[in-house]
Amino acid sequence: MQPTHTDNASGHPIGKESLPLLAGAAVGVGGVGAVLALADIASPVRAPFTFFFLLAAPAAALAAGLRGLDPLSRAVVAVGGTVVIDLLVAQGMLALHMWSVRGGVAAVAAVSAVLFLLPLVRHSRGRAERRRTP
Repeated sequence: MQPTHTDNASGHPIGKESLPLLAGAAVGVGGVGAVLALADIASPVRAPFTFFFLLAAPAAALAAGLRGLDPLSRAVVAVGGTVVIDLLVAQGMLALHMWSVRGGVAAVAAVSAVLFLLPLVRHSRGRAERRRTP
């Protein structure tokens, strides 16, 4: 049996408390990256933060829709799906001769938002149908 390190009054493992903090920091970094790219603000952190947004936003959206999988499978599918989404957006923009950094970030944000909202819509639709059926 592996000993669990606890450093707090509640007795919970240390990693459990820091997970919401890390998730909030990731959302903040991604949001700043998207804003910097969309507003075309010159900053030394623009490239890494925008890159983080382009990887994290679709991955989080896909992972939200894959709740039935175990965590490792969910992460692998989400990362693979992120690469596919980013490449399809880039290929579509290049094929239509509409390439721009702002447009790419906006398109990835829109696709991520739609993918994130789909499970919520499906869940609420299922609840509405269950209420109608006696």
